[in-house]
Amino acid sequence: MTKAALSTDYSTVRDGGAGLIDLSARGRILISGTEAVMFLNGLITNDMKTLAVKTWMPAVFPNVQGRLLAAVRVIHREDGFLIETESATRDTVVKLLERFTLAGDFRLADLTRNTAQLSIQGAQAPEIMTAIFGETPANLDRHAVAGVDWQGQQITIIRATHTAEDGFDLFVSASEVETLRDAFIKAGVQAIGNDTIETLRVEAGIARYGVDMDETNVVTETNLDDAVSFAKGCYIGQEIIARIKYRGHVAKKLAGLILEGEVSLESGAKIFSVDDKEIGRVTSAAFSPRLARTIALGYVKYDYLAPGTSVKVDSSGTRFVASVAELPFIRGSWYSD
Repeated sequence: MTKAALSTDYSTVRDGGAGLIDLSARGRILISGTEAVMFLNGLITNDMKTLAVKTWMPAVFPNVQGRLLAAVRVIHREDGFLIETESATRDTVVKLLERFTLAGDFRLADLTRNTAQLSIQGAQAPEIMTAIFGETPANLDRHAVAGVDWQGQQITIIRATHTAEDGFDLFVSASEVETLRDAFIKAGVQAIGNDTIETLRVEAGIARYGVDMDETNVVTETNLDDAVSFAKGCYIGQEIIARIKYRGHVAKKLAGLILEGEVSLESGAKIFSVDDKEIGRVTSAAFSPRLARTIALGYVKYDYLAPGTSVKVDSSGTRFVASVAELPFIRGSWYSD
């Protein structure tokens, strides 16, 4: 994608418009049955017992060592619990859940191929949603779920951000997604390219599985604190996760880095303190048009996490001066309330 195209895509989302992102590659698994809450509660970090119908919450599937197997969103619909996750962790989630289908009244349906998922991102998103669906979905609370019947299609809608801007995710039948996509385009929404999506993601400080986090990371290192309940009962990995919290802090944590100008950083580039101690590694990097600087996500040792801390990044033998930054790098319309 050219810089001109990136700039057009980028400004659409950042400067008050609305951009369309296709998230259909992500995994969508529907869990139902009278024992769904019991089994799920023993597998994930958040408290299923608090999840009312027509609400959703983030959660994590950890292993027994408290390490992250998948980050998910659990959407409580009338027909069960829709578990939505990144494409890289779909198979993992299905395998974790399938083994319980013979243990009781616990049913699994992998809806990934039969459904699609679109996201509208930008300050204009509520206006677009009102124009197409009316005021009720457009005024959704942050953890509410709306089900709408639009032109004969059943659509599930949640309010969600992938960019630090206001936004909505929509779940629809794969056979009808083009009709919905066309309606958004006609309403003035601009399709966003992959390069721009990645830039917006890094600016928003959102970790991606297989890039910024994986099963080598303890859950509490990854800034997924809102996905963990410390008040619920026992679940896989709880002892380790709770011990780290009540001990005080993790040894390292995902943080932001800001560098001067536009530089190229490789994934895995080492981070050093000003006195040349190795203190972390870079996981993602992008040039931020809004900040006019290169930004990066990376794991940094606890003693160096304070925003403004001076560090150095070694990428392919070249060292760049950087400073630790609070995430997200840009606080867009999602944070305006």
